[in-house]
Parts: sequence; C-alpha cells; structure tokens
Amino acid sequence: MLSAIVLAGGPSSRLGGRPKALVELCGRPMLSYVLDTASSVADEVLVVVGSEEQGEALSGAIGDAGLVIDDGALGPPCPLRGLVSGLRAARGDVALVLACDMPLVSARVLSFLADVLSHMNAAIPRWPNGYVEPLQAVYRAGPSIRAGEALLKAGEGLSMRSFLRALGRVRYVSTEVLKELDPDLSTFLNVNSPADLRKAEMAIRARERGARRGLR
Repeated sequence: MLSAIVLAGGPSSRLGGRPKALVELCGRPMLSYVLDTASSVADEVLVVVGSEEQGEALSGAIGDAGLVIDDGALGPPCPLRGLVSGLRAARGDVALVLACDMPLVSARVLSFLADVLSHMNAAIPRWPNGYVEPLQAVYRAGPSIRAGEALLKAGEGLSMRSFLRALGRVRYVSTEVLKELDPDLSTFLNVNSPADLRKAEMAIRARERGARRGLR
C-alpha cells in the first residue's frame, strides 16, 4: 500500500499571512492541486497540520483526505516533525511526502520515485548542484520513523539533511533523469512569493488551454 503525506502546517508570511495551503490559485486553494495529484497515485492521502486550529481552517479544503495533527511532543515545529507524525498515522509501508506549496507536482514523477525505491529507505530527487528535494520524495515508513524520532528526541530534527544522513540507504535521483517525465521540472515549483504564485497560475492556465484543445 502506498500512502501520501502532505505537509500543510506552514503560514504564508509573504502571501498574505493565511495558511499557505489555502492561498488561492486560479480560484482554488493551492492545497487542492497537490491533493488531486497525490490521490491519483497513492492509496490513501493524509494532510498534516501543526495544530487543531490549522486543522479547522483546512477542514473544508481536504476533501476525502485524512487529517493528522502534528505531534507537539516530538519537539519544535519543523518539517521532520510533520513527516514523522504523518508516517506514524499512515497505513502504508511506503509513503510519498509532499509539501502543500508545490501545486504543479507531477504524478509521473511521484510514480517513478515510488518505483525506484526498491529495497532503499528513501528516493530523493537531487539537482546537479547537490540541492535535494526531501519534500517531494518517497520514504519507507519504519526506518524513517525510527531515524526521525531519534533526531527529534536529541533536538537535532530541524535539518532534513541531517535526517537523510541518519536514515541511510537513500537513493538520490537526478533531476536530469526526471526531465524525461517533466521536461521543465515545474513539479518542483515552490510557491513562496507573489512572483511564484504568478508562475504557477500561468502554468495552470496553459495546462487548461492545452486540455481544452485536446478535447476538440
């Protein structure tokens, strides 16, 4: 069984201050695009938030996805805390982990990462400059929970790179390879600013026009 965990606990300080997941993109909450793609690939989808208040705010936008409240006992808020909380709640032995602010995430890329995981603990995209994409990746639940809990308990859970080093058995997948599936690598567009939001809007409008032409 393949699970998908969408981390949606972050605020949007540069996009109006409301939960980033609810920032409007072409008339829809940004989160909805990620959920649509995740549900097309995974058997279950979970949305992880940082508090009950965030959960209430997002309740109308998550559809059939499950809601997970970040476990504050694990340590201060950080992506790893959300990841571990989501993996604990997931039913699958393998999970996609996604950020809510990547609305152009590619189902083809996600499926490929799940396919190449094999016997490894994680499959992580990596750019030629060494930068990695740990929040658009695939993890094996058991080893990831154990490594993440240990780091968080030691107060070292703020760095995803530290987590990947502790996890071990990580398969890094070159973004050059992923271009075969997503030529412009828009799957990794991270919406952090109004300019990013405009880029995402333009890409979505272009896709919609292409889909309409294909129906003619």
